[in-house]
Amino acid sequence: MGYTNEEVLNMTKEMNVKFVRLQFTDIFGVLKNVAIPVEQLPKALEGEIQFDGSSIEGFVRIEESDMNLRPDPDTFVIFPWRPKDGAVARLICDVYTPDDTPFEGCPRGQLKKVIAEAAAMGYSMNAGPEAEFFLFQTDGEGRPTLTTHDRAGYFDLTPMDLGENARRDMVLTLSDMGFEVEASHHEVAFGQHEIDFKYNDALSTADNLATFRFVVRTIAQRHGLHASFMPKPIFGINGSGMHTHQSLFQDGRNVFYDPKGSFELSETAFHYIGGLMEHVRAFTAITNPTVNSYKRLVPGYEAPVYMAWSHRNRSPLIRIPARRGEGTRVEVRSPDPSCNPYLALTVMLKAGLDGIKRKLTPPPPEDRNIYSMTAEERKERNIDSLPGSLEEALRELEKDPVIRDAIGEHIWERFSEAKSIEWDHYRIQIHAWEVERYLARF
Repeated sequence: MGYTNEEVLNMTKEMNVKFVRLQFTDIFGVLKNVAIPVEQLPKALEGEIQFDGSSIEGFVRIEESDMNLRPDPDTFVIFPWRPKDGAVARLICDVYTPDDTPFEGCPRGQLKKVIAEAAAMGYSMNAGPEAEFFLFQTDGEGRPTLTTHDRAGYFDLTPMDLGENARRDMVLTLSDMGFEVEASHHEVAFGQHEIDFKYNDALSTADNLATFRFVVRTIAQRHGLHASFMPKPIFGINGSGMHTHQSLFQDGRNVFYDPKGSFELSETAFHYIGGLMEHVRAFTAITNPTVNSYKRLVPGYEAPVYMAWSHRNRSPLIRIPARRGEGTRVEVRSPDPSCNPYLALTVMLKAGLDGIKRKLTPPPPEDRNIYSMTAEERKERNIDSLPGSLEEALRELEKDPVIRDAIGEHIWERFSEAKSIEWDHYRIQIHAWEVERYLARF
């Protein structure tokens, strides 16, 4: 869109905007906002609105708490579900320190650094995520339950898909906010849905993902439902993934495509895949950042577990969809929608760029169904596994200087500390499964 500050101010007058939400995410991807009356917008657009950074988990200590919000005018949008008379608008912000330097704990700022690194190499990244979510019923007090809103299956329609009305309103709302929605359908599990929007440059895609989760949860709530992006809320059925399609462009040309290359892929594409394979065990801590994430990454539910790639089957970690030409892309199937979208794209792009710089070569493609292989067969073919727990993923992240550099030492230290505490809290809990299994037996 390319709005200027002046254009944003004019649009607020034309659309009778009364309040503006200045949005940003913490290091865990949780959306935060500072609401201001529209009269304060000129000041905000100059980066003069401050907030207390010490109140945001993972940001700063109380003695260095002043932070400035610098809105990106390109992200201006009206919330369609608010009244037209006295509308509410949104701007996504970068976080700066009072001395006007980018705050190293701002996830959006870290993504912009790696985008700049790619640009210095002559590349721009396009990305397209497929974020799945569940719709659950709420109880009499509005709290979410684990009762799904339907018992429909993959691509089912009314009357099986009772969430269709809510999903339709989500699509209409997203369209009103400038999203180009390409598809929406029921997913495999009861109550599970997917809405796909058109790929975009990496920064816009991360902004769109943060907005998408916010909109989906808001519209679900208006239908008396709870939308959850928790990776594996229910045992025994498929969890929610966020398959992420990615490609690099140079001078308007998709550099992953080579009609004369093996599988019509360029050397650059192979190096990018090699980089992803090299660093995936480390960046899994970022793309799959919760204890629950690893309940999804198990065999039997279509989620990738094993480190392999293919241009044919869907069981490996990385798939190359059939389309070629400008649509040539790499699909990383392990991320889940609980991740911070800015950091997830940061670490995947950084891994791919490292593969290009070092000319890394991936192993041969694996076209057999990996789930049907024995452990011995996987060992013979050098097929390793993703981390099996958040604790293991954090250890891998600590050992990988490339991925740590991508997110920066500030975010790494605070992310690692918070997630280690999360793991310890989980580890010492007594779970219902243990009580059921052991209480009467011993």
